[in-house]
Amino acid sequence: MQLTRFTDYCLRVLMYLSCQRERLVTIAELASSYRISSNHLMKVVHRLALAGYITTVRGKGGGMRLAREPADINLAEVIEHCEESIAVIDCLADGYDGECPLMPRCALRSALRGAQRAFLDHLAGFNVRDLVQSRHMQQAILPVAVPPPKARSRAPTKRAARGGK
Repeated sequence: MQLTRFTDYCLRVLMYLSCQRERLVTIAELASSYRISSNHLMKVVHRLALAGYITTVRGKGGGMRLAREPADINLAEVIEHCEESIAVIDCLADGYDGECPLMPRCALRSALRGAQRAFLDHLAGFNVRDLVQSRHMQQAILPVAVPPPKARSRAPTKRAARGGK
């Protein structure tokens, strides 16, 4: 089974946000850090927000953050929510109405259904915290996840304080 790029981006966003819990993160920051299209990330963020994985704040100073603890975000659930279909072959997809001369006794279908279930069962044992708890992984994410520089306040110069130009 190969996950779509969309699901890959969903997982990356969750990982990034789990390393930036103390502040809001913008789509522009994510796009720059991961070199992903902002337009594509907007769709990813929208899906994650609808599913309740993240919270978004609109307007100036807005952004997004995790809506749940990273330990409460199960990988299998995220994948099942983000993928259009997790079927490894067409006949395992919900609502499959194709014709196959091997149905309903197909041993291949049964074997692949078991493999698909094993894949998801394995991922059900992991959460987002598991993905980012190692120092090596945090170092891989955090150098990328540097907050944008704050605007410097312009303190008056000594000359301006004395009334000079």
